[in-house]
Amino acid sequence: MNDLLIILTASFVAISCSLLGCFLVLRKMTMVADAISHAVLPGIVIAFLLSGSRDSMVMLAGAAAFGILTTFLIELFHLKGGLQSDASIGVTFTWLFALGVILISVFAGQVDLDQDCVLYGEIAYVPIDLWITKSGTIMGPRALWISAIVMLLIIAFILLAYKELYLTTFDPAFAAAIGISTTLWHYLLMSMVSLVSVASFESVGAILVVALIVTPPATAYLLTRELKKMLILSVIIGVITSVGGFYLAYALDGSIAGAMATVGGILFGLAFLFSPTDGYISRFRRKTNKAAMINALQE
Repeated sequence: MNDLLIILTASFVAISCSLLGCFLVLRKMTMVADAISHAVLPGIVIAFLLSGSRDSMVMLAGAAAFGILTTFLIELFHLKGGLQSDASIGVTFTWLFALGVILISVFAGQVDLDQDCVLYGEIAYVPIDLWITKSGTIMGPRALWISAIVMLLIIAFILLAYKELYLTTFDPAFAAAIGISTTLWHYLLMSMVSLVSVASFESVGAILVVALIVTPPATAYLLTRELKKMLILSVIIGVITSVGGFYLAYALDGSIAGAMATVGGILFGLAFLFSPTDGYISRFRRKTNKAAMINALQE
């Protein structure tokens, strides 16, 4: 039963990350997800210090605020400061994450968090971290409920805003011409990334969040160029990554999060090699056949 709870939690997180990751991959913004997943740490700590509570909604609000701040600063440094995009991302997330680490160190006695928890998480503890109501009713693992609710919110967001996300991703100029605010939808998307990041911190950690946001969509991108198919494939790959990673960790008696990221990397490698359209082997064969055809025509 405990194994099922862990797999379900990881799968819910993977679905949320994979869906959002498709739009980030297509917008060439995957490193922004890395920045946000680290930079929301001070928002979580400040929210805890101000409220004195680990209430999920308070922490989500603090994380979302710093997620938006991160996106704003990246755009500011890039557009106004003349920095390259990768440099502005690196500057922003490193000092914000460092600020969060300092806050945890200074207020270590008051903050029930640590940087290892944020980076690596510990999904094996999901079954014992229970949500208990004031009346004493045990509802089940807290991380499972949070990841399920966030997953439903992400699915609803994409279903309701599919047209806007599609247009602002593929043709932002046309979207702006018909009255769709590209800036608004950019920040809404980044807010959703912040939401997923903080909701997944304690269970899977920031590193696996980034892996799940990037790897399944990137793998799906090698297999199809249609957005709807990419979303579906990304979700399937994310779930396979979660399930396969859990059983790999079980077999090796190793880190569950690390095993999941490893399985994701293996699936990407297979797609990179064997994708019918964009795989390395397919492209090599096409190149070889083309060269043979040219040689035949020249003879």
